[in-house]
Amino acid sequence: MNSNAVIAIHGGAGTILRASLSASAETEYHAALHAVLSAGQRILADGGSALDAVSEAVRLLEDCPLFNAGRGAVYTAAGTHELDAAIMDGSTLQAGAICCVKRVRNPILAARSVLERSEHVLFTGDGAEAFAAAQGLEFVEPAYFDTEARHRQWLLARDQQRAVLDHDGATLAATVTASFQKGEGEPMPHEPIDPNRKFGTVGAVALDQHGHVAAATSTGGVTNKQVGRVGDTPLIGAGCYADDATCAVSTTGSGEMFMRMVAAYDVAAQMAYRNVSLQEAAHDVVMNRLPKIDGRGGLIAVDARGNVTLPFNTEGMYRGFARLGETPVTAIYR
Repeated sequence: MNSNAVIAIHGGAGTILRASLSASAETEYHAALHAVLSAGQRILADGGSALDAVSEAVRLLEDCPLFNAGRGAVYTAAGTHELDAAIMDGSTLQAGAICCVKRVRNPILAARSVLERSEHVLFTGDGAEAFAAAQGLEFVEPAYFDTEARHRQWLLARDQQRAVLDHDGATLAATVTASFQKGEGEPMPHEPIDPNRKFGTVGAVALDQHGHVAAATSTGGVTNKQVGRVGDTPLIGAGCYADDATCAVSTTGSGEMFMRMVAAYDVAAQMAYRNVSLQEAAHDVVMNRLPKIDGRGGLIAVDARGNVTLPFNTEGMYRGFARLGETPVTAIYR
């Protein structure tokens, strides 16, 4: 049995500034991350699989309205929600993914059903929902995913006619609220919203006591995105990747750039072909390769020896990890 079992999670990266988070909000984020890590830690401690640990961690993140996945997902340009998720088992290289679903309560459970019960890897839209229904998964009305905070972000983004990735949208909303409170009249951020600076996704990676790794990622996409837009999250090799021979990776950031770089797979490939460490491979992807095409965001990764790395090139990334028998570690800022 592997005593290095560990789980790591992220709740998105972007312009997460101390000034944009109140002390109470900061405490709430740390508590949410801690609770999710503890749940995954318990599964691993009981001898559960890495696949079980990451699917449960992401399910809990989807149910938490603080994050851009499941309940609390951002809005499309049409004022709707379109959800994507993917999961991969490093012991078999099996994977499952779904995208553009609107009524599946937990997209990650649908993705896992694709992995376990289908010969395919990726289902989209109505076909994905039909498959999920056939598996008996829970459906909700689209309004279930609504939250007031995300709705405010969407109205701001819509007024600026931009697509805004999640956490920078939250920072913008806080800036606007603060300017109102100071009596500064019509709020305007100091800088225009840069659509490449806002990122919201959730993910988990784990190594279990049997020496297997797994990765899972889920998202509501980007605020005010065009209907039908699909980012990196449900694409195996871009949004997540897992292989016992190398590592498990879950990414968050400017999806189009992570797709073009096949970022998650690149970490594993560098380990395999360059024979470098997990940390060196992940650092190269996030700090060297992605910035060349304006790719902003980060990733979490774990290898078969229990090494963990959580690099990001933005101002912050909601993140944490938990080893067996140790107190979970959570962080937000650089």
